[in-house]
Amino acid sequence: MINFNVPPFTGKEVEYMKEAIENQKICGDGPFTKKCSEWIERQTGTEKCLLTTSCTHATELAALLADIREGDEVILPSYTFVSTADAFVLRGAKAVFVDIRPDTMNIDETLIEEAITERTKAIAPVHYAGVGCEMDVIMDIAGRHGLTVVEDAAQGIMASYKGKPLGTFGEFGCFSFHETKNFSMGEGGALLIRDKKYIEKAEIFREKGTDRSRYYRGQVDKYRWQDYGSSYLPSDLNAAYLYAQLELADKIFEDRMNSWEHYKRELTPLQEKGKIELPVIPEGCTHNAHMFYIKAKDLEERTALLSFLKEKGILAVFHYIPLHSAPAGLKFGRFFGEDVYTTKESERLARLPMYYGLEAEQVDYICEQVKAFYGD
Repeated sequence: MINFNVPPFTGKEVEYMKEAIENQKICGDGPFTKKCSEWIERQTGTEKCLLTTSCTHATELAALLADIREGDEVILPSYTFVSTADAFVLRGAKAVFVDIRPDTMNIDETLIEEAITERTKAIAPVHYAGVGCEMDVIMDIAGRHGLTVVEDAAQGIMASYKGKPLGTFGEFGCFSFHETKNFSMGEGGALLIRDKKYIEKAEIFREKGTDRSRYYRGQVDKYRWQDYGSSYLPSDLNAAYLYAQLELADKIFEDRMNSWEHYKRELTPLQEKGKIELPVIPEGCTHNAHMFYIKAKDLEERTALLSFLKEKGILAVFHYIPLHSAPAGLKFGRFFGEDVYTTKESERLARLPMYYGLEAEQVDYICEQVKAFYGD
């Protein structure tokens, strides 16, 4: 069986975790956490990076820092993972879903402004598949209406929009290091902070509401409870696992990109014959080969395709069920305008296996079976 995903592993993970144990510092904010955070700050140019236990928690921290409250509204796409909405719903906000673009599966930036009301507090664009949303337009809208932008860049590390790293446009950006992502610590994430004025408050929220970070830096002689908060710090063991991959980030990036381009070369003839559609990378966007997907004609054809591939020993999967159609989406949100593309396009999309170390022969076999399904 060719798995859909194999968590990245470079060989130094166990060595670094052993080093963390020998350092006798396996709780949060140890040496490896610092190394990972500094790497992300160098890579993205963000003012501050705080490693978290998940991208979900990074987004929750962003919602706290954005002062999202009961009755506020946050505009986001319905085609996203539940965490994007959860972070704001937990604060009492209503999720206002708008339609997506059929080319990138990202939020349709032309629909955002019309969805703004006097209750709107933030916009949460999601960079699907590591392909950037139209951030120039989104930031212009946010600026004119005084809205906070929280980028869900869970899939966006090492990807950019017009030369600027994803996750660094809005006030806050959120990365994921889940086992399905390009770089992994099992479960984990990071909060990127653009403006230094938020750093101290972010550290307090992240450290259970205390000024413990300032205490460790010698800025106060004891730490105290300063505000509400929670424990968003990952173990330094997790960070040690992640750092082994960040050290080889360029190698992992190149490996995934080779697989992505291989898929594209082999399956373009099917697209030219009108049998499938392939991912679109708009001008100005540099993606990170986070995923490779194809679009079938409709839900029925996709279901048959996934079943066919499974019979051939290939685990391909579909992705999100649009949030606005889920029970919680109906309870905590509303869809603004017409659902022209969100449901239709989501029902067509099938993700093919993509991971570091996927062999060229495996990609060839997968493509052969996709072609066989379509009688090509």
